[in-house]
Amino acid sequence: MAARSATPTPAPAGRRFSVGPSVGLLPFLAYLTIFLLVPTVTVVVGAFRDDDGGYSLTKIRLLGDETALNALKNSLVLSFSSAVVGAVLGALLAYLVVTASPTSVLRRVVTSVCGVLAQFGGVTLAFAWMATLGGGGLLTTVLADAIGSDPNGVPWLYELRGLILVYTYFQIPLMVIVFLPALEGLRPQWREAAVNLGATTWQYWTQVAFPLLRPAFLGSLLLLFANAFAAYATAAALISQGGFITPLLIRTSLTSEVLLGQRNFGFALALEMIVVVAIVMSLYAWLLKRTSRWL
Repeated sequence: MAARSATPTPAPAGRRFSVGPSVGLLPFLAYLTIFLLVPTVTVVVGAFRDDDGGYSLTKIRLLGDETALNALKNSLVLSFSSAVVGAVLGALLAYLVVTASPTSVLRRVVTSVCGVLAQFGGVTLAFAWMATLGGGGLLTTVLADAIGSDPNGVPWLYELRGLILVYTYFQIPLMVIVFLPALEGLRPQWREAAVNLGATTWQYWTQVAFPLLRPAFLGSLLLLFANAFAAYATAAALISQGGFITPLLIRTSLTSEVLLGQRNFGFALALEMIVVVAIVMSLYAWLLKRTSRWL
């Protein structure tokens, strides 16, 4: 019987690179370059330029002045306070939502409203609060007629306390959106196992659920902090003059006639904000990576 002729097996070809799937990323990369990379590079370069066009640390040293330090301190207090209040209240609201049926009207309404209110900011939000608690506002008029309070509204609405209250308005729904997936990731079997082992409800939450939710909660808290730290339009609409927080101080450095010769100081302040936000978002990414192990 004649032996079959062996067909030579071709050598495995090298791995081919396909550019087809990568073409779809080009619009996103262009958007990222124009609206993120180019402005960031412009800010970094401008922060190290002096008024003569040369490179120096003059504007960076101005960040140590009392005005810049007070603005940074107020921005940190504003961001941290609104983030903590928003995280705690938002987590409680998210827990109430997750305990409802996935098809319930309450759950769908709350999640939809939170999706809208998380984006409700800027001039519109500032006007809503001024129309409520400002001079001649709805609640101001009602309280003035009922208990004889000041008809000119609450003066602290245009101070740091007022900004904390206003910022909390959009921090709570944002917390619900970002923290809800973590609560949904808690499996009922874990609670059943804890109960079968004799654990109480308090022991389950303190020894099982909360340790699992801690990275997600802290990550959401950092996200809320960065969201408040970078917010500008709401504070600018409420406070038309002055710069007691960093975003408003940047506006003052660009528009004020008092700070002549300080045109690059705004770049230094923006670089300071970029560094703070980069640190916060790096911690957020690390915590999100830890949460993704069990979520």
